[in-house]
Amino acid sequence: MPNTVTSNSLQNSLKQVFGFDKFRQGQEQTINQLLVGQSTLSIFPTGSGKSLCYQFTALHLPYLTLVVSPLLALMKDQLEFLESKGIAAASIDSTLKGNQTQETMAAIKNGKIKILMVSVERFKNERFRQFIQSIPVSMLVIDEAHCISEWGHNFRPDYLKLPSYRQSLSIPLTLLLTATATKKVKSDMAEKFAIEEKHIVQTGFYRHNLDISVLSVNSSNKNHFLTQQLLNNTTLQNGSGIVYVTLQRTAEQVANYLQQADINAYAYHAGYDNDTRSQIQADFMSGNIQIIVATIAFGMGIDKSDIRFVVHYDLPKSIENYSQEIGRAGRDGKLSHCITLANLDGIHTIENFVYGDTPELSSIEYLLEKIKLETQTTQFEHKWELQLLPLSNASNIKQLPLKTLLVQLELAGVIKPMFSYFADFKIKLLQPLDQILALYNEERRNFLTVIFKATSFKKVWGSLNFDTLLKDKSIDRNRVIAALEYLHEKQLIVLETSRITDVFNINLAVLNEPLLAKNLYDYFIGSENKEIKRIESLIKFFQQGICFNSALSRYFDDYKSPESCGHCSVCRGDIITLQQPKLVSWPSDEALVENGKALGRHLENKINMPLTLESYCRFFAGMTVPIFGRNKVKQLSGFGSCEQHRYQSIRDKLSNLGFA
Repeated sequence: MPNTVTSNSLQNSLKQVFGFDKFRQGQEQTINQLLVGQSTLSIFPTGSGKSLCYQFTALHLPYLTLVVSPLLALMKDQLEFLESKGIAAASIDSTLKGNQTQETMAAIKNGKIKILMVSVERFKNERFRQFIQSIPVSMLVIDEAHCISEWGHNFRPDYLKLPSYRQSLSIPLTLLLTATATKKVKSDMAEKFAIEEKHIVQTGFYRHNLDISVLSVNSSNKNHFLTQQLLNNTTLQNGSGIVYVTLQRTAEQVANYLQQADINAYAYHAGYDNDTRSQIQADFMSGNIQIIVATIAFGMGIDKSDIRFVVHYDLPKSIENYSQEIGRAGRDGKLSHCITLANLDGIHTIENFVYGDTPELSSIEYLLEKIKLETQTTQFEHKWELQLLPLSNASNIKQLPLKTLLVQLELAGVIKPMFSYFADFKIKLLQPLDQILALYNEERRNFLTVIFKATSFKKVWGSLNFDTLLKDKSIDRNRVIAALEYLHEKQLIVLETSRITDVFNINLAVLNEPLLAKNLYDYFIGSENKEIKRIESLIKFFQQGICFNSALSRYFDDYKSPESCGHCSVCRGDIITLQQPKLVSWPSDEALVENGKALGRHLENKINMPLTLESYCRFFAGMTVPIFGRNKVKQLSGFGSCEQHRYQSIRDKLSNLGFA
């Protein structure tokens, strides 16, 4: 329902609650549109106050604001800020212990919490869906909303479900937030949520305080060059910074080199455990660590205003990634340096990340055949169930592209999501069973008795057998879960759930179409080509001789920035030509053939599909795919022996040698 809030009351609220004297550009327009019931897409540069738009609006809406965020670190930072402003907010995520989830749900039901933050994956949780459907929600906020677009650089298949979630939950208002959206991505996002063009708020992309330099540096000279920059540039010497690399081992090598030069630098990557990463991040935020040498696992959601420099030691993945990463510098508005040490030596590495995610045609065919074999046909429906990790291993498709494949099957009308459920329900009694049952009237006592009779206890924990329980057609699964949740909430039991199982309705007619596998494979090849073109666009961008700030703005559909910023390396007359990769020798043809045969022998009788040319390419390129991981293929001598070569070159080489 539209909210009538005057401009004066908005300003007063901004000052009293947030301590700010005025709105930043775009914020007031976004908030005004939302308060009169107009769903909005807001595109602001990194660090320009996107989050305030939903935080402020939530205070003036009657019910809960539900925020979908892609990263736990981002949620935690937002929650700390909201807590500091006295705004009741919470998250439901995997880090909650004991009764914390139940306590959060109870506080939301009682109206004590205005903002709830979750990941998009949380919607797959049947306990969460049952809860969120029971309460009114005023606004759905989608942070990093470009993830919903297949034209975007961080497409996440689960985001495609958000429009239907919004519809099923009857949420009247949506706010999409992003810092990076090309014209095509912007249009795609708005269309998916029926946001009118006049309700798209886009501020200028240009950041006047970012000094951008792209320098041609030999790989052998990078460590020395970086060290000299850090030791001799006063801004860099006295400020905190991030050095981005592509590989985990490079992060550790560069951090060690800098430490030997008495520079306070530490590596950060996804190979470290959660506690280690959290401690490194906390030390960086507090100033105990000056420099983080990181893969792209670090940065999203990092709200540190005084980062004075961002260095790209290796090429970024795309112009979008580059823009997002340099956008973490200088959020306080002060001079900050963005330096890229550029050459083409690492081009094969970022290309291989793209090629390694494309499912093989044989894997897609295997998956379709598996669906046919496992579909349970009844009088009224054709039903198929899956658990993601076992399916990924069986089909040899990585989990992220497998999620994308499932979404494409849904869009093609092959599968239709019915519901998701937990395969495992484990129960621990906190009071003797007879005492628990004695608390309820006869009807409820009888219902609980049936549940516990279907629960097999071993010492402390019991496993609920739903197959046994639901043979009685009078018993409703949702009522069982609601009863267990209630007992858990009253601290009479501890309830733990695991192994999410997705259930789909299958359209066998479409599933049996002869060109289905080929069409799906062509979709992935198209996506692969699109990502390779992003890399080509990045290389062209660095060498085109146009002001970097101006070129960035135009790439993101902003034509308001100056044509020459005066503070980038192009404006200073330093236009580069990237040096070609150094030539690397191949293993001998005999070694390639023998190592290929060794791979075949190693996997014989262990996999359910033939080795293809792509399988061999990935083996020699050192790519990790499910059949390699679970069969310890990395131990074979040929694994990664061609990793310094570009993927297409490996493919050509192996084709000439007669690999299948």
